[in-house]
Parts: sequence; structure tokens; C-alpha cells
Amino acid sequence: MNRDQLGRLIGSGFGLVFIEANAGALPAGVAVPLRVVGVAAFLGLVLLGRRRPQMAESGGEPRGVSFGGRYWLVVVAEVVAMVAGLAVINKVLHTPEATVGWIALVVGVHFFGIAVAWRRPSLHVLGAGIAACGLLGLVLAFAGASAAVVALVAGITPGGMLFGSVWWSGRAVVAPGRTG
Repeated sequence: MNRDQLGRLIGSGFGLVFIEANAGALPAGVAVPLRVVGVAAFLGLVLLGRRRPQMAESGGEPRGVSFGGRYWLVVVAEVVAMVAGLAVINKVLHTPEATVGWIALVVGVHFFGIAVAWRRPSLHVLGAGIAACGLLGLVLAFAGASAAVVALVAGITPGGMLFGSVWWSGRAVVAPGRTG
């Protein structure tokens, strides 16, 4: 497994976590099929990732992501923001319904740092989408929306976005003029 495949595995794993963790807020008739579809999507993406390595746009070399210092700096900042925000939401604001919105907002923002660290500007789009879902989830939670609505907006939707992004990045990209 190359680093690019590992990055897609991590992304699809977190897509599954978003869906599985938030499906419980939905009615059982929706939650159970959604969880099954989430597992199937994850397994499909794992198989896709193993069969179709992404190629660089020039030279045909596999594009690898770097899990070096810049990556870990982004991850540490994400964890600190996550813990601090959750403490404020739960201990100061006493609004645990906003937890999923905060998590999605922080995960979305972390993709901006990852986009820079990995030199993948397309991750800005994913980050903006997930951050927007998180922000909307926070607004909905503080406005008193139901847990199901907040989970759908700030949990299920970002999970689907992660799956979609992993699927999109897992397509075989071949250098111009080459077949593959």
C-alpha cells in the first residue's frame, strides 16, 4: 500500500465513522440501511483503492502524500481545537447537541492545512464543504433543531463528502497521451 492509498483509506475510514456515529440520531428505518450502505461504500472504496493506484499527471510516477512534519502539525492543531471546542460546548455552553457540528467544522478546517501540506489544492473544496456543514450544524444545534437534523447536516453529509472525495481521488488518473 502506497502513501496515496493510505491517505484514501484514512479518508474513507473517517467517512464511515461520520456515518456510523451519526446514523443513530435518525429513525431506525433510515439508520439501519444507512449504516449498511456506509459499510458497503467503505469496503468498495478499500477495494477500489487497492486496484487503482493514482498516477501523477506527468511522468507516470505514483503521487505520494507525505505524513511528515507539516502533516502532523495539522493533526496536532486539529486535536487541540477539537478538545478545546468540545470542552467549551459541553462545560460552558451546555449544548452537547452542537458537538457533531464542532467536529465537522474542525475536520473541514483541517483539510485546508492538509491541502497545503500535501500540495493538493482540491482538498480546499472538500474542507470548505465539510466546514460549511459543521458551521450549519452548529447554528442548527444552538437554534434548537432536532438531533436528527443536526446529525444529518453535520455528520451524515460530511461522511458522504469524504466517501465521494475518496472515490473521486481513487479513479485512475493517467498522464496525457497515455492509456490506462
